[in-house]
Amino acid sequence: MGIRKGTWCIVIVMSVWGLSSCSLVKKPVSQPASKSRVSLNSLKSTKARSYPTTPVSLTITGASTDLEKAQAWQFKYAQMLDVAVEEVNNYRLYGFIEDWWGTPYRMGGKNKEGIDCSGFVTTLMSVVFQLSFSGTSQQMYEHAKRLRSRSELQEGDLVFFSIGQKRVSHVGIYLDHDRFVHASSSAGVMISDLNEAYWTRYYTGAGRVE
Repeated sequence: MGIRKGTWCIVIVMSVWGLSSCSLVKKPVSQPASKSRVSLNSLKSTKARSYPTTPVSLTITGASTDLEKAQAWQFKYAQMLDVAVEEVNNYRLYGFIEDWWGTPYRMGGKNKEGIDCSGFVTTLMSVVFQLSFSGTSQQMYEHAKRLRSRSELQEGDLVFFSIGQKRVSHVGIYLDHDRFVHASSSAGVMISDLNEAYWTRYYTGAGRVE
């Protein structure tokens, strides 16, 4: 039985929609950061990006994070970012990342059952920085304040990639020391290094939400 003309139209429309959102990032899981620790200046933040300075009784998306638990994942993320443990002091941000860590990738997903890159960015910006910013990765790229170079990147800025196409197809959130957190199709929510050959190849630019 032949496929109806209308069915082909639906397939084509769905394919175009997929290209405008987060592309399927077939990227191997990042290797752990080196054990050496780099002394950096205090983590940067803007007035709109305030966060608790102590982890006691902090609640992230309904889950209570006590002092001992916060101290445990401080070591985890200090190693990933290759920084001193005391530099991992944005408990709201890293508590959120820990809460979502490993959440599988799902195109159009917006919850713990599955989430795509733009959905993850939207959720993090709302919960952690109390900023409303949504859309596809391309739309985010168009509406964010463009940064001229990577040297301007600060915690909470957006990093964009055009993977296999001219349009922006992937977005993540910058952390520190060239690391960014994102929802990857290869490993779900994870942290990657901008200096890896894969990300350097597809890096398009960065933007800031104000």
